[in-house]
Amino acid sequence: MTRAFYGSMILGSAFVAAANLSLLAGTGIAAPAAMIARAVPAKPAMAKAAIAAGAAAANVQIGNFTFKNQIITVRPGTTVTWSNDDDIPHTVVANNNMFRSKVLDSGDKFSFTFAKTGQFPYFCSLHPHMTGTIIVKA
Repeated sequence: MTRAFYGSMILGSAFVAAANLSLLAGTGIAAPAAMIARAVPAKPAMAKAAIAAGAAAANVQIGNFTFKNQIITVRPGTTVTWSNDDDIPHTVVANNNMFRSKVLDSGDKFSFTFAKTGQFPYFCSLHPHMTGTIIVKA
């Protein structure tokens, strides 16, 4: 089974548990402790650290031979993550060669942190008609 399948199973379980809890609300029936524990998943410690450090993030999805959100504007220090949601491989390559991903198969991701201001156009080297731009403003 794939990681996506397991992830959807876990997420689906959380939704079912939450729905069961909402059905019990206001009925005077106490929910079993095990149900409450499953309905509210623990937050990873790393997520808290990233927020505390002020890290910024942005996402670009790849699908149907396009970069969704072709132009996005971010602040310096932002990490942009491209996710290949298409069923064929793609790449992410800066026009100025500042960043270059490996070939991203379906489900793969590539991230780059933009430290300085400017405009950074990029394209897919396998499908050059696929283009996008990251604009970094202070």
